[in-house]
Amino acid sequence: MIKYTHTQILNIPKIELKQIPELFNYINRPTEEYLAIQRVANEVNQQAGILLVIGVGGSFLGARAVIDACTPYFRTLNGVEIVYAGQNMSGSYLKQLLTFLDSKDVYVNVISKSGSTMETALAFRIVKQYMEERYGFGSKQRIIVTTDANKGTLKQIAEKEGYRQFEVPTNVGGRYSVFTAVGLLPMAVAGIDIYEFVRGGKQADQDHSTLDCSAYQYALTRFELYKQGYAIELLASFEPRLNKLHEWWKQLFGESEGKELKGLYPSTVNYSTDLHAIGQFIQEGSRIMFETLIHFENIEGDIEIPFSIDNIDGLNYLAGRSMNSINSTSKDGVALAHEDGGVPVIHIELPKLDAYHVGYLMMFFMKACVISANLLEVNPFDQPGVEAYKKKMLELLKEDVVKVRA
Repeated sequence: MIKYTHTQILNIPKIELKQIPELFNYINRPTEEYLAIQRVANEVNQQAGILLVIGVGGSFLGARAVIDACTPYFRTLNGVEIVYAGQNMSGSYLKQLLTFLDSKDVYVNVISKSGSTMETALAFRIVKQYMEERYGFGSKQRIIVTTDANKGTLKQIAEKEGYRQFEVPTNVGGRYSVFTAVGLLPMAVAGIDIYEFVRGGKQADQDHSTLDCSAYQYALTRFELYKQGYAIELLASFEPRLNKLHEWWKQLFGESEGKELKGLYPSTVNYSTDLHAIGQFIQEGSRIMFETLIHFENIEGDIEIPFSIDNIDGLNYLAGRSMNSINSTSKDGVALAHEDGGVPVIHIELPKLDAYHVGYLMMFFMKACVISANLLEVNPFDQPGVEAYKKKMLELLKEDVVKVRA
């Protein structure tokens, strides 16, 4: 399914792992859960024009990545618009968002395993008040909670208020949760075929369960480059729809591997825009990075270059070619130039940009990430550094309260 190659300047030895951990069984959700998700999505589409997704990090990045990748750039006014909150603490953003919500009927999906993440909790407190003032008792039907099945602040709120709930499996962290209700409910509301998305993930889970799979090869290539002194991995693509997928990938690898003073720094570039921003550095700057280039061979929608009689711009040699084909050729040229300049390039190619293949790619990355962390001998499922910033932030906020009261 995935065509995987790497630059020929590498000589990759075989490193034996005991096994690739079977940690993604949660993708096999009960059929009833998929049906319940689709029922709620249908309800939202019938009753609202906006779904507000409240969450931060893995609680929204996965869904947003798939929605952006699999829906048109310029959506018509028909259908539900997906907007987001809780991913920042900007008062200006929230103020303008509430004004925007007044334009259409609203449903809310608040997503947090614990409910205590500051960004999400603050946004939800504000939005909860807005929904109660606007819809009264009817707000209970319009607020949907995705959280831990057994514990946590958000679970307590949902029980008290009588909100409908979907489960975040206890053993699944946010950055690995896109195949659960965390990702599937917003996707379904956006009109994405969640069954195809999950089917792609299941196929990737099956394909990448042995040591000769491309997920293992990718992880091992990254590890060898890391040992050779490369410090940064650039995830690159030539399709703007993948920008949010880049952001999801960045959290997945950064939060899973960056521990104990180890790990590659995950960064992203969006071509061809970034060729005119940092392309010079990539080509001729410090040799501290390698590039992982994602490409989907078939992308729906294209347009041909027209023939011009005067040909003042000198581009008639491209007349009749499609923009997507030119974009693909540009991708090949950039990869060759970067390899010639000493930048190792990993190529990951899939047949088509659709829900199935995006699901396949995301599972591929998640399995590769677990293998990579295994090679680094760090735990891919915790994030102690994140807890450190939360602790310091909370200390400062409480100090501010004491100062005000004094």
